[in-house]
Amino acid sequence: MKALSLALLGTTLLAGCNSTATSGSADTPAASAAALLTPGPWRGELAIQGQQLPFLFEVKTEAGKPVVYLVNKGLNGEERLRCDEISAAGDSVTIRLHVFDAALVVRADGKNKLKGTWVKYDAKTPYRVPLAAAVGQQLFPNSTYSGNMLPAFHKEIRHTAIYKTQFKGSDGATYPAVGVFKYDSLNADKISGTFLTSTGDYRYLNGTVRLNKGNSALELVLSTFDGSHAFLFTSLIDKADIRNLNGDFYSGKSGHETWTATLDPKAKLPDADTLTYLKKGESRLNFKFPSVVAGSSISPTDPKYRGKVVVIQVLGSWCPNCMDETKFLAPWYEKNKARGVEVIGLGYERMPEYAPAAARLRQLKERLNMGYDLAVAGVANKDSVAKSMPQLAKFLAFPTTIFLDKKGVVRNIHTGYNGPGTGKYYAEEVASFNRTVDKLLKE
Repeated sequence: MKALSLALLGTTLLAGCNSTATSGSADTPAASAAALLTPGPWRGELAIQGQQLPFLFEVKTEAGKPVVYLVNKGLNGEERLRCDEISAAGDSVTIRLHVFDAALVVRADGKNKLKGTWVKYDAKTPYRVPLAAAVGQQLFPNSTYSGNMLPAFHKEIRHTAIYKTQFKGSDGATYPAVGVFKYDSLNADKISGTFLTSTGDYRYLNGTVRLNKGNSALELVLSTFDGSHAFLFTSLIDKADIRNLNGDFYSGKSGHETWTATLDPKAKLPDADTLTYLKKGESRLNFKFPSVVAGSSISPTDPKYRGKVVVIQVLGSWCPNCMDETKFLAPWYEKNKARGVEVIGLGYERMPEYAPAAARLRQLKERLNMGYDLAVAGVANKDSVAKSMPQLAKFLAFPTTIFLDKKGVVRNIHTGYNGPGTGKYYAEEVASFNRTVDKLLKE
């Protein structure tokens, strides 16, 4: 199976969106993919841990070739992640998933139906999840329910409901979160939302309130799939205690946690500007990492950055929250660099070798139009960050954003990121970022 994945990956790189193949012949990769991928909305299901995780995507024809958009809806509208690297090999089609080192490998399973696998190529061990898909546009079919239980639940979350939440892992470790839910006033059983944690948000979540399998209680279900992460949240709703939720969180092939939540409009997380900090006696960062441009290096002491405010983004190409921050930072930098501010991206990738890590980061840079400098800093774990930047204490999350003043002194360290799927919290994130930079530029 692994050999097949690698073979398909190689074909993808040769016959992706930059292929010179045309759609004029039935045996070209573009024509084979077009024959399999019917234009229009699709609904997929990933089989994870005995659960069915639904997701939506749309197939469009652009410049004579099929393009797939992963569609995630949430509190703040929807995102559409464009997947344009599509290739065919035999009876299968490989759809590379946006900026991530992952793909959907599918083949026909009847008219307007597909079956196959979700493959993550950068996983430490072979990572394949079965999937099925069919033409359709509903994430969850219209549910049927009885009694007055659902209206009672909606009365509590008529607008946007805030829940004080706690997740618990299989090892017993817990961490706090804030759950944010909102129901669709036009479709009474449809719910959108997200969870915010100190290390980042769980992005665009969309789902339903429905009768459980035994038709004995209502069940809240929320899911998302962005190509890198597949999340499914479930919870039974107790008719006698609708202000409290108690459920399960399934992540990909094997990740499982439980969660509890209590309606609390004042729920909030610890201050993200206090979680990671400099060790006692430290005031600057002292690093020199190889650039993604072979043969050059990046250090905050380089002449390019002297006398300027510098924003350092600790990221990884595998990280959806980092993607969200980059989609903000890249255009922000173009608009603001003339003010005397620079951005340095420090990439921590899942492969330790420079060449493949740099290639992944260059692809990210090109895909998201990152005009700022980007370096290969280490491998994707907290220990690697701590070792490569020993001045930091308690590094917790990708992304982490570090602000240097015009003298190169660290003035603020911000852990995590609340992305566009969080609604008002994203607006607050952007406002806080701008206040910090504006303050430093005025000094």
